[in-house]
Amino acid sequence: MAHRAMRGAAMSVITAVSGFVLLTVTVVLGQDVWGVTYTSTQICAVKGSTVELRCTFRYPSTINGINTRVVKKFWFIRDENNEPVDLKTESEYRDRVQYQRKNNDCTLRISDLRESDSAEYKFRFITNDPRGKYTGSPGVILTVTDLQVQVSRSAVRGDFKSADLKCESSCPLPDNLSYIWYKNERIITGQTSNLLLNYLDPTNRISCAVRGYENFHSPSVVVKDVWDVTYTSTQVCAFKGATAEIRCTFRYPSTINGINTEVVQKFWFITHKNNEPVDLKTDPEYSGRVHYQCENNDCTLKITDLRESDSAEYKFRFITNDPRGKYSGVPGVTLTVTGPQLQVHVRRSTVNSYSNWKELTCHNNCQSSYIWYRNGHKLSSDEQYLQLNTFDSADSFHCAVKGYEQFPSPTVYAPKLPSVSVSPSAEIVEGSSVTLTCSSDANPAASYTWYKEDVINPLIYQNQHFFFSILPSDSGKYYCTADNDLGQKRSESRTIDVKYAPKLPSVSVSPSAEIVEGSSVNLTCSSDANPAANYTWYKEDVINPLSYQKQHVFSSILPSDSGKYYCTADNGLGQNKSESRTIDVKYALKLPSVSVSPSAEIVEGSSVTLTCSSDANPAAKYTWYKDNKVLSTGQKDVYHFISIKLENSGNYSCKSENQYGQKNSTSLSIDVQYAPKLPSVSVSPSAEIVEGSSVTLTCSSDANPAAKYTWYKEDEDSPKASGHNFTISNIRPEHSGSYYCVAHNSRGRHNVTLQLTVREDFPKAAKLAVTGITLVVFLVIICLLVFFLLAKKKPSALFPVPGNRRDNNNKVSCTSPSQHTGKTESPPSHSEEDEELNYASVRFSTNQTDPIYYNIRSAGSRRQKVKEEDEHVEYAAVNFSPALRTVHQDSEEDPSELYSTVKKI
Repeated sequence: MAHRAMRGAAMSVITAVSGFVLLTVTVVLGQDVWGVTYTSTQICAVKGSTVELRCTFRYPSTINGINTRVVKKFWFIRDENNEPVDLKTESEYRDRVQYQRKNNDCTLRISDLRESDSAEYKFRFITNDPRGKYTGSPGVILTVTDLQVQVSRSAVRGDFKSADLKCESSCPLPDNLSYIWYKNERIITGQTSNLLLNYLDPTNRISCAVRGYENFHSPSVVVKDVWDVTYTSTQVCAFKGATAEIRCTFRYPSTINGINTEVVQKFWFITHKNNEPVDLKTDPEYSGRVHYQCENNDCTLKITDLRESDSAEYKFRFITNDPRGKYSGVPGVTLTVTGPQLQVHVRRSTVNSYSNWKELTCHNNCQSSYIWYRNGHKLSSDEQYLQLNTFDSADSFHCAVKGYEQFPSPTVYAPKLPSVSVSPSAEIVEGSSVTLTCSSDANPAASYTWYKEDVINPLIYQNQHFFFSILPSDSGKYYCTADNDLGQKRSESRTIDVKYAPKLPSVSVSPSAEIVEGSSVNLTCSSDANPAANYTWYKEDVINPLSYQKQHVFSSILPSDSGKYYCTADNGLGQNKSESRTIDVKYALKLPSVSVSPSAEIVEGSSVTLTCSSDANPAAKYTWYKDNKVLSTGQKDVYHFISIKLENSGNYSCKSENQYGQKNSTSLSIDVQYAPKLPSVSVSPSAEIVEGSSVTLTCSSDANPAAKYTWYKEDEDSPKASGHNFTISNIRPEHSGSYYCVAHNSRGRHNVTLQLTVREDFPKAAKLAVTGITLVVFLVIICLLVFFLLAKKKPSALFPVPGNRRDNNNKVSCTSPSQHTGKTESPPSHSEEDEELNYASVRFSTNQTDPIYYNIRSAGSRRQKVKEEDEHVEYAAVNFSPALRTVHQDSEEDPSELYSTVKKI
């Protein structure tokens, strides 16, 4: 950067467009053709107004044969890293700064002025030539002022007081400005900077403003008295052994009751005696160390060789020629005497956060000359401010007041490497309270920020990070940064490992699809735990553990492995149990079997259940068979007989089937046992039984188990025979009589009776036959007589109806005895135990001469014992009569006429 010497200056007074120009000095800065011309070098402007700092600049049109052009132009008030900082980039001036970019005009406009805008402003431009950079220095000093209302003169006449007020500023404003005065925020008369108040009312508040900037009027004041003492400062700090000066101005009424007022005594005091202030000069503690410098309405107190005991409140008092004209400035000025208490304040760059530019300020309440030190070595700067364009974080700085080097300021330095501590230092368990503390040696004191690795945003901006109830998710690596205006340091990472009991374990099954017998199946138990959990596998309803591993493996799973499984996770801090997981092993059908209930002998009428048992998954569908014929199909594995019957006997089997196949059981035989049914009896031969022949009686009955037979003859106690057949050889007439057989098994008994008649000899038989024939002939004759008698009365009755058969020679009629006689007759009387008695008559007409009668009737019990045991006994009596041989005996038909009677007991 090239700074050119001032070539000349011209002085003139002008008025800026906005703001107030005190002194316009047209200054031409430069050498050769480089230059910056400022219209004004000092400008005073009112707070809130807009000011323009005007300038023009010039530069060579060509450099080394190359046309020169300006590539950048800007205003600045400070440097950073030896480079001026564009005013537009300063945050304090955002949206308030405008540059005039017309030709070589470099006017700067600042709006909404603030008191902090007071500074020296310089213009700089840069060309396309590498060395073509120029700054107009010195620049323009801008002072932004605020208006104040001051009392310039006052008077007292009796109780009446008046005052002359003046609207003043911290820098001189042009005389031609127009002013506005306000009383209680309302405009009052007056256009100049002076105002006369003829009446002082303590309720009135007075303020002033420059016309055109009414929004920026002075603070309001209350003019309540014409007596006043104003101190330049109400707080004074001074070093022990130094000299302190306390300044004040005072005022009083110019006249009191028409008499000019004169000050006859003025002094400073800190104590009273007899309620009167004591002049400080008379205090032996201050002897030879106190001096008054009073001129006109100013009075300065100077105290030399200060001591710490001099710290006190000092007040100024003056006394006039009026008996009542005494006044003390209360409150006074507080003087603090102390050793140098310096502080170094640091300000970093506000433009570039990555810049190393720093500004150090040696701060002290007492204005002094300073000495700066870097790493203990004295620097050449003796200013209050020290600017550092480059900064090493290892550097340290301090300052001291000249003459008081033995009282240096604290050293300032960037943070050292932070250390991280964890409390408690023992094992960290979930739910406990944990504190992370970041510590770093730094001055100014460091600001701390906590971070967790892999988390972008900071956790907290404190030196301690608290976990009131730490969670497993808080585990990780933590670090902190320590930061002050001189630099930043990051700590090493610290690992937080939160221990916790196992969470609820989860159970997974692989494969997740349908599990088939013989496949490989893995059960895996997983639980979030720290330290890692130990696992145990269980099966419900099994007491002992299955395994002590994370995985339980079935290399070839079986149907018996089906069931509910669960695991536990344990790590010493606690234990947790998973929910049960059901394992359902699918498998093909096993060979079904048929069982019967009850398993004992099956009795007719009992309840019987057949069960088809087949191990299958999924459940089988069943088909029932009897003797290879389908009985039923469905999901039921039982076949039920509520009351089993004889016809239910047979071979039963079942078939079970599911999606994996089908199986047939072996047959199960059902043998229904029952008591003997009503026996049937037969006689062989079936023809006429003749004395001397051999006769076989046969008894048959349906029974299970097979019946045993016993033959009895009526009125005889001893059995005649045992077995199915009873044979009588060489039969004789005395064998005639009632016989009965008893059929019995383990389930019961049944009997039946028959009548056996043996023909004795032929003459007796013939006699009976003749008698019978005679009787028949007689009956025929009677019938013919009756017929002819009837025919005479009714001739038409003698001839049959056409179509009726007249040949009745072969007619067979079966009638009961009552029908045969044409009237109802009672059957022969028998025992009261007989329930039924049936008679039947079989008559063979024409074809046989000698009828044979078979009479089967119930017979009385020969033995009471047999009668009581029989559940159902039938008796039969068969009578055989001798048959007359006729020419019709060759017929296949039985020539006998049979009468039979059967009674069911």
